[in-house]
Amino acid sequence: MDRAPAGRDRLMAGDDLLDVAVECARTAGALLLERFGSERVLATKSTSTDLVSAADLAAEAAIRDILARRAPDDAIMGEEGDDTPGTSGRRWVVDPLDGTVNFLYGLPQWCVSIACEGLAAAVYDPTRDELFTATADGPAHCNGMALSPSPPDDLAHALVATGFGYDTRRRELQAEVVARVAPAARDIRRGGSAALDLAWTAAGRLDAYYERGVNLWDVAAGELLCARAGLVVERLEPAGELPWGAFAAAPPIAPELRALVA
Repeated sequence: MDRAPAGRDRLMAGDDLLDVAVECARTAGALLLERFGSERVLATKSTSTDLVSAADLAAEAAIRDILARRAPDDAIMGEEGDDTPGTSGRRWVVDPLDGTVNFLYGLPQWCVSIACEGLAAAVYDPTRDELFTATADGPAHCNGMALSPSPPDDLAHALVATGFGYDTRRRELQAEVVARVAPAARDIRRGGSAALDLAWTAAGRLDAYYERGVNLWDVAAGELLCARAGLVVERLEPAGELPWGAFAAAPPIAPELRALVA
């Protein structure tokens, strides 16, 4: 029987994929934590407030090195690097530092987000040493403990998270949506990291999250976490000038919230 080449071992089961995701997340997280509080802006991207640092680039390089070694046939989509094609049918979606502005300001609300699309996910918060994980056929966990959020009875008792884009016009339109949601909910939170917002929703620290204008690397891991925690997870269609978005909510409040943000 032919043996697989060295370094191309398994990677078919969800647990194997999750092991790779966790290695990527923890390695990048350790690198970032060493730089937290001393990093400076390296460049800007879509607008003058859309920042990137050397830490972003170094963290993604570390992740790509691990994937090249452990999953060489898989495709990669990363926020800071070029898309890499693959032949396995699997794709890794990588945000090496979600919450860059928080990171640069010294705010401990940022994370590493890694997903083997639809199959395995890891969101790692180095400042709290919290690792959120999920596979397509198992429950979501935080540091090995299964997540089972307790839903509110109605939207009026729900804590809802969202985020805002970098473009001025987009923020203006997003503010109009918040103006509809805020009176109907318990309160609104804007943490600055979509991946952590989704992870915290899966953990029951938030009751829902929505945001238009996200990128796939912002939400790919968090969406799987929320789905495996039993939440309603959907993609919001573009609405007027606002692009597609992510939506996750406890089942009792999902219809009412969706109607406000759709």
